[in-house]
Amino acid sequence: MFLFVAVPTFANPLLPDPLLPDPLSPDPLSPDPFVVLVLGDSLTAGYGLEQDESFPVQLEVRLRSAGYDVNVINAGVSGDTTAGGLARIEWALADQPDIVIVALGANDALRGLDPTQSYKNLDALLTRLSTAECRIILAGMLAPRNLGPEYSARFDQIYPDLAQRFNLLFYPFFLEGVAMDPRLNQADGIHPNLTGVRVIVAGIQPLVITALDEVRVSARVK
Repeated sequence: MFLFVAVPTFANPLLPDPLLPDPLSPDPLSPDPFVVLVLGDSLTAGYGLEQDESFPVQLEVRLRSAGYDVNVINAGVSGDTTAGGLARIEWALADQPDIVIVALGANDALRGLDPTQSYKNLDALLTRLSTAECRIILAGMLAPRNLGPEYSARFDQIYPDLAQRFNLLFYPFFLEGVAMDPRLNQADGIHPNLTGVRVIVAGIQPLVITALDEVRVSARVK
């Protein structure tokens, strides 16, 4: 005669809980890759770089290495302004992105365009994106200081104001840690080299992961 005794089991804190979803595992409710669209200018388009060295490609590589099934679309156009981004927003949304990273405005500042008009362009663009059921990440820009303190103050304030107005995930300065560093930029001193691109990607990646996790949770709720 054998006597069986029920022995209580305890979860090992070092092992994943089988009742909780693994953040690195494919989500059965999201069989298709998440789509991240980068709406920008030459800084995101990859000016002066090989195609696989551009910001969107490098971001996709890092996100996939972190376990996220994602396609990052390069919607950067060299020389584009906030007005140009607004003009092509419908074309960009045809890819039905889950997340849109808006990184526009550098050329507005380089050309000394009126910050009031830049604000209006971005406001209209973000208003349209807000109706597209996608999560928005706004990447800020800073004006060149040779345009004077008044212009710089007006331009720089565009991004935090819009981020608050639309309740957006906000990365204050797209070129954080890269601007003005000759080791991280190409010979023109404006566009990042591959090392600079990787610095930018590393900086913004946590925010993109936050957006991806929010989109995934929202998909499960639906």
